[in-house]
Amino acid sequence: MINENLTKERWFSLSFLDQMANIGCEVERIINWKIKYPDRSKLAIEGSLELLDLTISDKKNHSPAILKELCRVRETLVDYFMFDNIYGSSDKKWNDYFYSFNLLGK
Repeated sequence: MINENLTKERWFSLSFLDQMANIGCEVERIINWKIKYPDRSKLAIEGSLELLDLTISDKKNHSPAILKELCRVRETLVDYFMFDNIYGSSDKKWNDYFYSFNLLGK
């Protein structure tokens, strides 16, 4: 596990909005570190995917619409940060997407 202090139970106790806001923080780290600290950025990518996988496995998020969204987010994150960006993502689009979860979670 990348997020060493995190347990599945602790993650599952968070609301969906809080889970997504935390994933957004990891994505922000990826973006902020990708040029200056590529090794840290790679760890943040792995951390964000780990959190996303936990969110996907959380039963409270198993409505068809939420699961579809989470799987699509995972696919496009991997595409943008690790492959060819066929979906046309950008740093700004990712920041805007996750920012909304921070606003809604407050």
